[in-house]
This record gives sequence, structure tokens and C-alpha cells, in this order.
Amino acid sequence: MVLAGKVFLIRENYEMDVLADKLKAFRVDTETSVEGQDFKLVSEVRDLASAKNTLEGTFSFDSVFVVGHRGKAVPVPRTYEAPFTFDFVRDRLFLTVYDKKSRANSIANEMSKAIFLALGQVVEARIDPETMKKFHEQNFEDSKVIFYDDVDIPNINKLSLYGAELGVTSLYNDYLTHGKLWYIVFKSKKFGYVIGLTRNCVATAFSRMELAEFKDFVKDQVFPLVA
Repeated sequence: MVLAGKVFLIRENYEMDVLADKLKAFRVDTETSVEGQDFKLVSEVRDLASAKNTLEGTFSFDSVFVVGHRGKAVPVPRTYEAPFTFDFVRDRLFLTVYDKKSRANSIANEMSKAIFLALGQVVEARIDPETMKKFHEQNFEDSKVIFYDDVDIPNINKLSLYGAELGVTSLYNDYLTHGKLWYIVFKSKKFGYVIGLTRNCVATAFSRMELAEFKDFVKDQVFPLVA
């Protein structure tokens, strides 16, 4: 299974025990009707555990989707679970949600409401284009995929390169004159994993690894890149 995660920043620093108390108290119950059936949906935080400068747990939430069965629309409830971690690193508080981007964004907003009672306190972590370029060029030999955004060619939104040793091609530098690195797939020299990384800190692991290993990679390699 492909692992994915997205890194966010907390605009205010909180002590871990305060964060834990707020998250333990978080639970939202809603009722909804789908195709004439009533459902009670629950969002909550479970399995909280703390260590030095780290708080981790699982964000659990329910949803209802509709499937077709013999000509009928049948609503089916499902519970999603996404691991998360809060980390104090260099006087900044990071939140990483280990799920695909769309759900990670929704969970980050729920965290903002749970902790601060308002949206906008949990924000995207971002990597400066020049920092992204320097990081990528440390892994030139093992580049797999490169996407460029902010392209100045009319009617062209993104440019991309696929293949081996992309960093040593003339097209790599030519495209840099037209856009900025947005997404790279590379093999980490330090960890040996094949990882995809965007400038808004979405990381995708294409190598087989455990979640704990992925967490170590994100903390070691992604956090230092954040502006």
C-alpha cells in the first residue's frame, strides 16, 4: 500500500499536554439521512500517545457512500482512520496527517476547530522554490519525475519530465527558465526510499516501508525544508 502524508504548521505553539487535553475532548456527533436511511456519524481522536516533543494519535471519522445493488442505491457507512503526529522542531509546531491530500486537508481543518475553535490556525507548510531546487539537486542521479509550475509560456500550466537521471539533462535547466519545481520523485540518498514530494509538503512513499519509517523520513527530510 502506498503511504502518503501532508505536513502542516500550527500558527501558535501549545504545550503537548494542553494539546492532548483538547484532542481527548474532541468528539463531533452528526446525524444525516441518505437515501431515506438515518445515520449517526462520529468524528473523534483516539489512541493518543506522547513522547518528548511529540504527540501522536488517530483521527477517526465516519462517512456514508452510495453503491448500486440490483438497480437500487444502497447507502453504506464507513469509518476512516488517519494517523497523525504533532512535533516540536526548532521552536515550531508541525502537524503531519498520514492520509491522501484531500482527507488530510479536511482533518487539518477539524484539528484547527478542535484546538483553536476556529479555522485558519492550522495552515499548509510550504517549501520555497529555491529550497526545493537545492534539495532536488542533491538527488540528481536518482530523479524519476519532475513537475514545474508557475510556467510563463502562454496556455501552458505545467511542464514535466520523466525518466532516469533527469537532473543532468539540458531540458531540466531549460524548463527552470520557464517555471519552478513543484513536484519531484526521487530516491533519497540517506534513506534509500523512492519518494514523491510537492512544495506544499505532500509526501508519497513509493517504496515498501512501515509507517514508522515513513514518519522518520518526513521528520528528517521534509521538516528542514519548510520555509
